[in-house]
Amino acid sequence: MGPILLPLATAVALAAMGGRRARLEQAISLTATALLLLLSLLLLRSAAAGETSVYRPGDWPSPFGIVLLLDRLSALMLVATSLVALGSVAYACLSGLRARYYHALFQFQLAGLSGAFLTADLFNLFVFFEILLIASYCLLTLGPTRSRLRAGLHYVVINLVGSTLFLVAVGTLYGLTGTLNLADLALRVAALPAADATVARSAALLLFAVFALKAAVVPLHLWLPGTYAAAAPPVAALFAIMTKVGVYGIIRVATLVFGPDAGVAAAVAGPWLLPVALATQMVGMAGALATRDLRRMQGYFLIGSVGTILTGVGLFTHEGLTAALYYLVHSTFTIAAMFLLADLIRRRSAGGGALGLLFLFGAMAVVGLPPWSGFIGKALVLAAAPLDRVGAWVWGVTLLAGLVGVMASARMGGRLFWLPAPAGAAVVAVRRVRRSALAPVLGLFGAVVLLTVFGDAVTRYTRATADQLFAPQEYVRAVLPGR
Repeated sequence: MGPILLPLATAVALAAMGGRRARLEQAISLTATALLLLLSLLLLRSAAAGETSVYRPGDWPSPFGIVLLLDRLSALMLVATSLVALGSVAYACLSGLRARYYHALFQFQLAGLSGAFLTADLFNLFVFFEILLIASYCLLTLGPTRSRLRAGLHYVVINLVGSTLFLVAVGTLYGLTGTLNLADLALRVAALPAADATVARSAALLLFAVFALKAAVVPLHLWLPGTYAAAAPPVAALFAIMTKVGVYGIIRVATLVFGPDAGVAAAVAGPWLLPVALATQMVGMAGALATRDLRRMQGYFLIGSVGTILTGVGLFTHEGLTAALYYLVHSTFTIAAMFLLADLIRRRSAGGGALGLLFLFGAMAVVGLPPWSGFIGKALVLAAAPLDRVGAWVWGVTLLAGLVGVMASARMGGRLFWLPAPAGAAVVAVRRVRRSALAPVLGLFGAVVLLTVFGDAVTRYTRATADQLFAPQEYVRAVLPGR
């Protein structure tokens, strides 16, 4: 409960302060986020030992009560969330972001993210989705401008549609099985009769479509670039992990509930996930090449990274999922740092020539050039591809998408740091920030360096996570002892 209660209690305390003591609110938010990172690291250490921890609020027996579960995957997502959150909130403080209730909303979103990764119940996953989405609606429109209000309206409408479809899928599965506990659902879906096959598969595909919308998978990606470009930089950086909630949902449900032993709904996502993932890679990188706005380019890079992750997942092998999880962590840190760096470049204040070097580092990491962790992640994905026509498509699309990403980064870097501003171009006045605002960017890029240096250890962890996900019996036994 700690990763949920800590940000939730902090959010309530900050909301009660009403934005009247800015420095104190910043200190509380920073401290709470740092404590969340420390707690997440401790939980990661526990999960790395192979322990699956279950907590039942109110001590109600499963599957009737709420269940929270910590395994390797949820621990990994908690660490990624808390690290990105610490960088985001630190940048908000150092860059002088002044928005009432920003820190309270930020902590509410962290509570929603943590709950989504820890819950072992499909309906409570929907509840935590709504908590983080409501907070994100408000965060997106803080300091309202015309572009933010327009993007916020589109974002709200899209997610309301997604939430409605989520409820339809959840209700259909409950009508078929009489449960929404994920472990119990896995057992009951596997025992469904053939007469329920069409309804079960339809509900499963609708659920996957909802997760794909949250993850901005092609063709459900059009909302993301404009939305993230319009958001305040610390908000956009945190949104880099929010998109991964959809990816997490796909991984969790595809391996636990609709895996190879799911009877009439077995491997329901198999025929479409890999083709859609490859299309997402290409569309993301092509969009990055087409845009002239640095922040929109990062949004398209985020879409492309989701495609790379789901390419590994779509192979439905231990090696593919190992690669996907490694690349998930890498892309989250890198894209979050690049959203913050884009703001510093726009202000052209802190760091001077260091900004160009940081952009070069970030661009190499985003597109997967050696020696950084993006290259390791993509190499793992390619190594996991089978030696057949499917593998040829994976190799061809992944390498072509990487080449397009290099072209997009080179084009943007040349325009930002080498070419003079066009004659008569409008100059936008923005408030300069302190050099210390570079620290969160350096911290997130430092995490990328650590992923590279300790790539073997991280890969061992993600491989053990993949093994755990492909053995759902352990999850079921932990939630439903004796069954």
